[in-house]
Amino acid sequence: MTVQRVIVDVLLAMAVFFVLASALGVLLMRQPYDKVHFVTPAAVVAPVLVAAAVLVQAGWKENSAMAWLSLFFMVVSAPVLAHATVRAMRVREVGDWRPGREGTVPQDEDEDGA
Repeated sequence: MTVQRVIVDVLLAMAVFFVLASALGVLLMRQPYDKVHFVTPAAVVAPVLVAAAVLVQAGWKENSAMAWLSLFFMVVSAPVLAHATVRAMRVREVGDWRPGREGTVPQDEDEDGA
């Protein structure tokens, strides 16, 4: 077995470990806000490790360029999606996402239109 193959296997095993640990964290946490924190390693760290494994295996070729481009979009969108998810949970839970405004209607959305 070559050193390159061992590095690829270690990177992929680490990615699997992070996904399994994240899944276990999501399974064990009771609050949805806590669960969102455990999704981050599966959404960011594991894809970085997989893309690194593709780079080690294939080198700088078309396949690795596509993997890194996909990784870029995943890393950029993961925090935005997590924030949007938590914001939607808060709106559903208390009626407004802003602190101290639980159950209030924003002024620009009054029923009388004023």
